[in-house]
Amino acid sequence: MNSKTFKAMVVQETADGKYTREIAQQTLNNLPEGDVLVKVHYSSLNYKDGLSATGHKGVTKRYPHTPGVDAAGVIEESLSDAFRPGDEVIVTSYDLGMNTPGGFGQYIRVPADWVVPLPDNLSLKESMAYGSAGLTAGFCILKLQENGITPDRGQILVTGATGGVGSFAVAMLGQIGYQVVAVTGKMDEKQFLIDLGAKEIISREEATDTSGKPLLKGRWAGVVDSVGGEILATAIKSTKLHGAVTCCGNVASPNLQINVYPFILRGISLVGIDSQSCPMTFRRQTWEKIANEWKLADLDRQTSVCSLDELDGEIDRILAGQQKGRVIVDLLR
Repeated sequence: MNSKTFKAMVVQETADGKYTREIAQQTLNNLPEGDVLVKVHYSSLNYKDGLSATGHKGVTKRYPHTPGVDAAGVIEESLSDAFRPGDEVIVTSYDLGMNTPGGFGQYIRVPADWVVPLPDNLSLKESMAYGSAGLTAGFCILKLQENGITPDRGQILVTGATGGVGSFAVAMLGQIGYQVVAVTGKMDEKQFLIDLGAKEIISREEATDTSGKPLLKGRWAGVVDSVGGEILATAIKSTKLHGAVTCCGNVASPNLQINVYPFILRGISLVGIDSQSCPMTFRRQTWEKIANEWKLADLDRQTSVCSLDELDGEIDRILAGQQKGRVIVDLLR
């Protein structure tokens, strides 16, 4: 048995049904069985982590627990022929940080088939600047391209544009030549979105149709939607002939009030994005794109860095809707 200790955020359920967070000493014995032991150098903060850190049983069923659905670090032990000690790797999603101790601890132990080798031209810290949010944005872009949505087809609508997925979608689409129209409820962040690469900013109200019409004037060649609800329904009704709409979130609503006309009269494709357990081949392909032609020159514009000890306040901010861009967690500080 390995009694080596390390620091981790531990969320506990109290006797009266409340939840507490503290940075505590853990041992490697506390980690589950798995093929690879990874020393985590960096993680990042996602909304799902905030839910796990506050006792959301739809995300994490058992406590005590260490959240963190993203982790990047160096393998220390491996039972898999695919990885060796010293390999730099990325682990995102699957069950990491949900019911498996996650990246808010200095060590994780996971199955080998959750692990992605760090691509050339990408550092561990940079990979966590993207994290699940940037990877999900990449999934959306790759699916738009697979559906034939090239820059010359017209404008791309990105909803929830100041959030993690939205901000990376805006930046990466702009980087590779698309004309991006960004939707946000934070119009005071207009310059932030323009700096990322958006050509036009519209409000949630402008992006939400209340007329009840089955179809609207076609405007978008493609859509990256991370909010769901009425904004997604409006986006679908406003997508041009043979356009494509990617859907990866439901922060506004999981419900979609729409009829079949956009699909049978305009041939629009609605593409669901499964960021948690998508095939490894697609995952690796997307990371390679992120590390190369989609790589952003100034990640600092979208990120801030905190230590494990500073993470508690950042969790409060993301749950209050006050996070802008991405928070990287430095596990070595």
